[in-house]
Amino acid sequence: MSQKRRASHSGVLSSSSNTSSKKTRKTISLGTKLDVLRHFDAGERAVDIGITLGLTPTTVRTIRSNADKIRASARCVTPLSATKISRSRSSLMENMERLLSVWIEDQNQRNIHLSMPVIQVKAKSLYDKLKRDQGEGSQTEMFMASRGWFDRFKRRFHLHNMKMSGEVASADTAAAKNFPEYLKKIIEEGGYSPKQVFNVNETSLYWKMMPERTYISRDKKTAPGFKAVKDRLTLLLGGNAAGDMKMKPLTVYQFETPRALKGFSKEDLPVIWRSNKKAWITGAIFSEWLTLYAVPAWKEYCANENLDFKILLLIADVPAHPINLDDLCENVKVVFLPPNTTSLIQPMDQGAIAAFKAYYLRRTFDQLIRGTDGEGKPTIRQFWRDYNILKCINNIGESWAEVTQACMNGVWWKLWPECVNDLKGFKDIVPAMKKDILSLAKKAGFDKVEEADVTQLLQSHGEELTNEDLMQLDMMRAMEDEGPEVKEEPTHQNLTAKRLSEAFQMIEAGLQILSDDDPDRERSSKVIRGVGHLMTCYKEIYQEEKRKAKQPSLDMFFRVVTVKEEQLVKRVLNNKQFLVSDGATTLSKVLKQKLLSSKTVMSPKSCSDKVPTMQMV
Repeated sequence: MSQKRRASHSGVLSSSSNTSSKKTRKTISLGTKLDVLRHFDAGERAVDIGITLGLTPTTVRTIRSNADKIRASARCVTPLSATKISRSRSSLMENMERLLSVWIEDQNQRNIHLSMPVIQVKAKSLYDKLKRDQGEGSQTEMFMASRGWFDRFKRRFHLHNMKMSGEVASADTAAAKNFPEYLKKIIEEGGYSPKQVFNVNETSLYWKMMPERTYISRDKKTAPGFKAVKDRLTLLLGGNAAGDMKMKPLTVYQFETPRALKGFSKEDLPVIWRSNKKAWITGAIFSEWLTLYAVPAWKEYCANENLDFKILLLIADVPAHPINLDDLCENVKVVFLPPNTTSLIQPMDQGAIAAFKAYYLRRTFDQLIRGTDGEGKPTIRQFWRDYNILKCINNIGESWAEVTQACMNGVWWKLWPECVNDLKGFKDIVPAMKKDILSLAKKAGFDKVEEADVTQLLQSHGEELTNEDLMQLDMMRAMEDEGPEVKEEPTHQNLTAKRLSEAFQMIEAGLQILSDDDPDRERSSKVIRGVGHLMTCYKEIYQEEKRKAKQPSLDMFFRVVTVKEEQLVKRVLNNKQFLVSDGATTLSKVLKQKLLSSKTVMSPKSCSDKVPTMQMV
């Protein structure tokens, strides 16, 4: 049995209604329609107008197509009748509540306690921000975030189980101090080795963020005021205490098939891809990951290591981890960390996740520098427009691969110090990455970037979403949803013999340069041997592709028979005088003559003088 978590959990729990409510049609007021037309007259795009007024781009375009009728109607109605036309709530209010619900969900996933006054303050802050951005047209609207509004807001967004509390829960140092001894008893009783004890943990990644000072000095004309979208995805990262098995990252994004992934097979990505609107790992997603991915991977790993298939999984006590995980596999024992101890003792939080994010930042920073440095290269703004989720996924895979076994083993030093082999250099990984990033920045001319900027960015992945962040995310979602959905079949990439041959030639040419020009013969020889060894797998694929190309197919000897030929053969076979026995040639000769005399193009590609024995019925 797993260690059961405490019954109560902080945060806001969302519940869905048991009965489906009938969707009502929203009536758009004449004033809102006129606002849409005014925004069009100012040269704004449909998607931007929709975001501002809380309308879909399709609705905005429909209003534009009926502009003449709307303006004629506005000239005819009185202010009183215009007031009566409106049936919908304020678009400003709807936008605010939509952003507020995202913020509440974000706080809930972080296990942060909320109270009615805290939510009211956030709602008023969001409302005022949206009101300022919309300009003079919305200045007459008032919002006080009253208790009545709060109750209605809870009903509209199904927040009936909202748990009220006071402040954010602080780390439980006493529980963190006692837990290692409790865990040690479980390990000893179960006979688990460091290879059989695993820890995984969720973490947010704002995959399109860089130090703000990178937008200074090099790109002054286009960069001022530019800020990369704080677009978030959630990762599940983990591995065993021995450090020799890292789990394939589970990635949850808010879109199932973003534009950058259309046409790609998600099974071939370097991550396990899942999606939901909040980009959070839910209990259902975690349970699916455990049964469909983790358990088979652990079973194979134990078989390769000649170990008994038994796993001890250590996870945090959060809503995304169901309490019945023990029931999903009899070979996996689940132990929950005490509440509010993740930052103190959970292994992945003691350096592995930080190292991964440092590697990710260094990799994306290096790509930005190489992609914008030099004459004729794109600006930083253009680079970030082209930096899509597919490139992010590839960088996630490469960055996770860079996290070393020593790091994955060293992060257990607080919880299980007996299994840690060597702590030397383990705590220097992130500082070393910061120095590398700063060095890259200086070489590229980003003189304003300082170590504090890099530190702030690495820590920002756990920060609360600001009003600006919420509005940026909302804009990005609207832009992603705009346009018709195109159904595309996944493109399964394949290495052909021709493409492999081209790759071999280019690699050989590069190695030849090293061999000819490197004065250190020992170094070049070592590199050439190493590359040759690494290329073995591709050479095997090449040989297999060549073998398939040479293997003859039955299609080489036969062609499709026409209806006329088929009828001719049936008539010949039905004639009893052509009964044949083994070695007979009569049927073969007759068929040959008949088919040739028919002047049809469909005849066997090769004919034999004899046919095998045929038994007529």
